Amino acid sequence: MTANRRRKRDFSVKDLVLTALMTAIVFLATFVPHIPIPLGYAHLGDAAIFLFALFAPRRSALFAACFGSALADFMSGFALWIVPTLVIKFVMAEIVCRMADAASLIGRIGVALTLSSLWMAVAYTLAGAVLYDSFAAALGSFPGLFVEGVVNSFLALVALPFLRGRLPRAD
Repeated sequence: MTANRRRKRDFSVKDLVLTALMTAIVFLATFVPHIPIPLGYAHLGDAAIFLFALFAPRRSALFAACFGSALADFMSGFALWIVPTLVIKFVMAEIVCRMADAASLIGRIGVALTLSSLWMAVAYTLAGAVLYDSFAAALGSFPGLFVEGVVNSFLALVALPFLRGRLPRAD
């Protein structure tokens, strides 16, 4: 393996610090504003995930989305949700990373955030149906999850103009 390829694959100290900081921000935004909904809680962590997926290096954003959210589930007493959260938040951030990559149009970014939020609401509803063995109970959480996604998307879109140009995407 060439040294150049290896350097690209390895995390630098700067990358590690940035990723750890982003993970902590996602954790805090998910853990602190705890708003109970059926089968779980709503939070503002998805807005942080959306912004990191738009501005930060892809692998740092994906790591922060997965592990910041999973740590919040663990610390909140929802350890049952850690594995679904890892998968759901990874795909959620990946949707935004891929769809909004190099997109400067607010409309395209809005579509990416909406699709990501819809994925999150549907995936958590299906995971809840499996974990609690009741599709009816899980379906009760869908409206709250979708509203959470819409609110987080709106917050990310509002913050976007203030952060653009200050956090260059370096992936």
